[in-house]
Amino acid sequence: MKAYIFDLDGTLLESMDIWSKIDDAFFAKRGIARPHDYAEAILSMHFDESAIYTINRFGLSETPEEIKKEWLDMAIHLYTNEVQLKPHAKEYLQSLSAKGHKLAVATSLPTEIMTPALHKHGIYHIFQAICTAQEVGCGKTKPDIFLLAAKKLNVSPQDCLLFDDILAAVKSAKSIGMKVCGVYDKTSHSHWEEIKEIADFTIKDFRDISF
Repeated sequence: MKAYIFDLDGTLLESMDIWSKIDDAFFAKRGIARPHDYAEAILSMHFDESAIYTINRFGLSETPEEIKKEWLDMAIHLYTNEVQLKPHAKEYLQSLSAKGHKLAVATSLPTEIMTPALHKHGIYHIFQAICTAQEVGCGKTKPDIFLLAAKKLNVSPQDCLLFDDILAAVKSAKSIGMKVCGVYDKTSHSHWEEIKEIADFTIKDFRDISF
């Protein structure tokens, strides 16, 4: 492979529990019981899509900008102070970088959240390209963000290996000829068997990579 593309939430970052905290606080403030299917419903959406979906589903009076600001304020604090890297992720990134491979991030996280988290763990400089779903205007159910990452790295999609924990991302990356490594995360446990069927590789720990 000439290039490696990494999702953040649930792939490089142990962050999915953070969003449960944010969701719980958000809904508690409004006296709404968080539906059990809410987290999965917004899993592959970008921030704007999630805000609009939430407003429409729960009949909220706030604007998408107000919703996003509330989420951002909570998330920036938590990502800067609490979120950790997945075990052995940093060592794997450093080994790829030392071998001269091109590395990119492809994430649904807004830049305001992502940047301090990457700097905190000393890995921001490792990536030659940073791509967000907001840049392409859609979530990972479409392959646009992965096409953008390949373009920024100046390689073809077929020469890229994507690491992602979300089934929709695995499917859309495969649709453009990318190789995919499915990364296990407990929040996507219900899709793990399907991810294993579709992805070229799967891992539960970056230490276990042998390809």
